[in-house]
Amino acid sequence: MAVYYHRRPAALYLQMAGLMRTQYGFSFSQSQLAAWHAAHAAFVFKKGHNRTEYEQALPSLRRFYTMIRRDSSIPFDIDKAARLELEWWIIHRDRDQYGVEALKKSLAELEACVYQMPAEKFSDHAAARADAMVLRDAGGDWTRIGQLLDLSWTSLHDAVGQPASAASR
Repeated sequence: MAVYYHRRPAALYLQMAGLMRTQYGFSFSQSQLAAWHAAHAAFVFKKGHNRTEYEQALPSLRRFYTMIRRDSSIPFDIDKAARLELEWWIIHRDRDQYGVEALKKSLAELEACVYQMPAEKFSDHAAARADAMVLRDAGGDWTRIGQLLDLSWTSLHDAVGQPASAASR
């Protein structure tokens, strides 16, 4: 989300609240709380400089995934999902150290955890999403980024056989 990169926490919060209502069907109050946890985690992470500091985002990520889990029919491990979310954030930030393939793998592992399916089912989703991130980081074409994200979420939908909003961002 561009508001994250432009250091606009209030705007990120509002976007997340809307996402929680439209994609998850959360009530107004549920969407506000989930959005707060998600935005808080993102900006705690953003201020960090090392793994110890990044991990300070985990309590908010756990609370976010707890809310997602309550409305999901899939019994995923909340703590594992929060840790996998944080891990892809770290890999994305330190991509020069880890590489793009590690980013793709971590994104697939997160979806595998949330949907309780093999990570291989999410390889197309993860690849398109990671490619969009890399292109965005390089200052790339927003039209192409949008196409990659559309491909990513369509692939996720196809992998799980249900709307992508059922249990994941």
